[in-house]
Amino acid sequence: MITPTADPGGLPAARGERAVILAGIVLLAVGLRPAVTSLGSVLGQVEDELALAGWLSSLLTTLPVLCFAAVGAVTHQLTHRFGLHRVAFLALIAIAVGGGVRAAADSAAVFTVATTLALAGMAIGNVALPPLVKLHFPDRIPTVTAIYSCALLTGASVPAGLTVPVSDAAGSWRWGLGMWAMAAAVAAVPWLLLLRHDVHDVNGAAKTTLTPGRLVRSSLAWTMAVFFATQSAQAYAQFGWLPTIYADAGLSPTAAALMLTITTAVGVPAPLVLPLYARRTTDHRPLVVAFAGLTMTGLTGLLLAPTTTPWLWAGCLGLGGVAFPWLLAMLALRTRTPAGTAALSGFVQSVGYLLAVVGPLGAGLLRAATGAWTVPLLVLLSLTVPMLVTGLLVARPRLLEDELAITHTGRPRRSNA
Repeated sequence: MITPTADPGGLPAARGERAVILAGIVLLAVGLRPAVTSLGSVLGQVEDELALAGWLSSLLTTLPVLCFAAVGAVTHQLTHRFGLHRVAFLALIAIAVGGGVRAAADSAAVFTVATTLALAGMAIGNVALPPLVKLHFPDRIPTVTAIYSCALLTGASVPAGLTVPVSDAAGSWRWGLGMWAMAAAVAAVPWLLLLRHDVHDVNGAAKTTLTPGRLVRSSLAWTMAVFFATQSAQAYAQFGWLPTIYADAGLSPTAAALMLTITTAVGVPAPLVLPLYARRTTDHRPLVVAFAGLTMTGLTGLLLAPTTTPWLWAGCLGLGGVAFPWLLAMLALRTRTPAGTAALSGFVQSVGYLLAVVGPLGAGLLRAATGAWTVPLLVLLSLTVPMLVTGLLVARPRLLEDELAITHTGRPRRSNA
């Protein structure tokens, strides 16, 4: 049985249970991207078979950030009501059911609804991961965050590369998408075993003070949300449009799809460097400059010479995307308790994903309006400026609860004035 300790930052667990929790966190992370990156590879086949309208295809590329924003906003309340373990389990079940139904869909409407269900599960899992790490591994936050970030990026890159070959071998895109639904069901098993050890009061007394209304007044929360928004706008524009950008520049469809695989794959081992960096220094500003610089380099290459060393531009974008796992670690390191992490994670991801809609949707609309990728790429390039500025602010050491004058029990501090 998990019992509280004097340290409000986390809960202990037996060694065997701790291993199951770590396995559950890793498998949850793996399951949070396949529903997005697998679809982009076979979207053309889905359009043909289900007669998807052009506007619906554009909606499907934007739907992830919309779902992540809407559902992420309420996940903080779900974790308090049902417990973090139950929320993680239900997130994976939603991904499995939604993914399975969309693989069997016989109409555009069913396909869209099922995709929305899977994305809702992904949104819940996105928000639940940082407080799970804060709760169970408060002394290993950078290390465990690096591990699950590698798992998350693996879950993005492998489907991007495997979905088409599996679909071709099976003779249908349905098998290529459906296998990732089965993987999500398997990933739910550790959380099924952990349901009886759930933590129902992860938010504790803080639920009355760490509300969205309080977080709106936090400069830390807003700078993290804007950084998250600019990085996510880049990432989901790449997920949705990078193969098309390369194909329009003259690469073959196979080579263009490979560029997206490179973008997602090169970032897989990179997060493992983050805990090593954190042990050497607390100054994260050089990392932020590197993230922004790599993203600028990749976008500039796409803009000026997309077919000259295309793998280099794809690789730069992938390494710049390591800003995402870095921010996930910051969500835990910039809070004192799992309550603070859950609240900050929900706010940053819901606001951030809502603002990030400009990435995939804006890129598609500007491409349709201008007939070229020059303007969309210039807009994405301009987003690296606020990404750099807000990232440098996030790198400044400070804590959410201190900024809002909230004690470890969740109560506002009394003024001596």
